[in-house]
Amino acid sequence: MRFLHTALATITSVAVPALMLLPSTSAAAAAPGEVVTAPLTGLVDALTVEDEGPRDGYSREQFKHWVDADKDGCNTRNEVLLRDAVTAPVVTGRCTIAANSGVWQSWYDDTTQNTKFDVDIDHMVPLGEAWDSGAANWSAAERQAYANDLDDPRSLLAVHDRANQSKADRDPAQWMPPAAEATCRYISDWVTVKTRWDLGVDAAEHAAIQQIADACGDPEITVTLAR
Repeated sequence: MRFLHTALATITSVAVPALMLLPSTSAAAAAPGEVVTAPLTGLVDALTVEDEGPRDGYSREQFKHWVDADKDGCNTRNEVLLRDAVTAPVVTGRCTIAANSGVWQSWYDDTTQNTKFDVDIDHMVPLGEAWDSGAANWSAAERQAYANDLDDPRSLLAVHDRANQSKADRDPAQWMPPAAEATCRYISDWVTVKTRWDLGVDAAEHAAIQQIADACGDPEITVTLAR
């Protein structure tokens, strides 16, 4: 277990009013499957700050994605399209989404999409960034679980393809959503996913996150740890 979980346990044990755990969580250790509730700035402070090495060995194929984990005919991409649609698309067969049906609202850039072809499924923390932040040392099964994480809706989301392509593999020190009202939600979700998957942050990323989070009113975040 990396430093993050130790830091969470330490904070909770000495500052319960500021960082309270749900009843299912022990203050002695934060472990996979445990539920943590904390102010945003507390989660930011608990992130492991470390240098990111060269992206040796990385490819998207290292993260097997868009699988059909529950064997219901819908792969992960379609599951997110159906979940995030503000107007449900037409579905035929087991899980074929009609091309020009459904409406999606992309909060990254405050735009509306009326076809699935204009929608990308974004990994809140991109695969390349996850690789740099610790996933390079994971098993193939862990990387697949990360790439298809439907258990926390903040991990994967349907957004305008142009916004997603602009973001690429960049962290908040390098890219933020263009819609001003998206800033605090984005940084909260970024920190949530980093916490959930015990991913580190580099110094520039941490500084950017900290600066933005300080202006966001310190919302309380609840997250189930995956690692």
